[in-house]
Amino acid sequence: MEKSKKTLINRLGLLGVVSFLSYAAAVVFSPLAYPGYDWMSQAVSDLSAANSPSLTLWNQLSSLYGVTGIVCIMMVCVAVQGKLSKTLRLGIYMFAVMLWVSNVGFTVFPLSESGMGGTAFQDIMHYVVTAAVVLLSIVSLITIMVGGFRKQRFVSLASWAAIALAFMLAGGVGTMLAMAPEVGIVSMDHFGIFQRFSNLIAATGFLAVLGMYLFLGKLEKSLE
Repeated sequence: MEKSKKTLINRLGLLGVVSFLSYAAAVVFSPLAYPGYDWMSQAVSDLSAANSPSLTLWNQLSSLYGVTGIVCIMMVCVAVQGKLSKTLRLGIYMFAVMLWVSNVGFTVFPLSESGMGGTAFQDIMHYVVTAAVVLLSIVSLITIMVGGFRKQRFVSLASWAAIALAFMLAGGVGTMLAMAPEVGIVSMDHFGIFQRFSNLIAATGFLAVLGMYLFLGKLEKSLE
């Protein structure tokens, strides 16, 4: 059987991978412009704080992250209209909302300074955006898992969502334990490691997966 030709929408799915690589490059290489930065103990958001010495390099390396990620997820939303199942579509739409909240929220409300102690309005809003992004991520991934595992309709995508959710929860729990040193389970020296589970692997990683599914034409089937 002759394979169907890829449309422009399919090809734009590769932007999800570009978004992931751009963000990963910023996370990995921006510390080079931040003397004394310890990636194991410091948050990713310290690299893009208003007073961060690595802000310029961060903006350069992550310049493709936001725009390519938004274009990719919107093309995914277009591709699944009337396709997959209602539950899967709902999960993908919520994931898209999460990406919009993340891109707009963190751009408008970066940390005013590196560290966790900021009390300025934009710092408070930064934490509010963070909470909203985490909540939307968890709910969207669970919804995709339910839709995919139900009657084994889309097990592969649901499995990727489960992996992303595992990293999201591990990152969230590890971050909270690190911020509660009296518990004695996780040290603040490892705060940055767990935070990267949520930021890099769970969110942008799953976007890259969705983008590849779009590129390969795997989102264009009805599961109702």
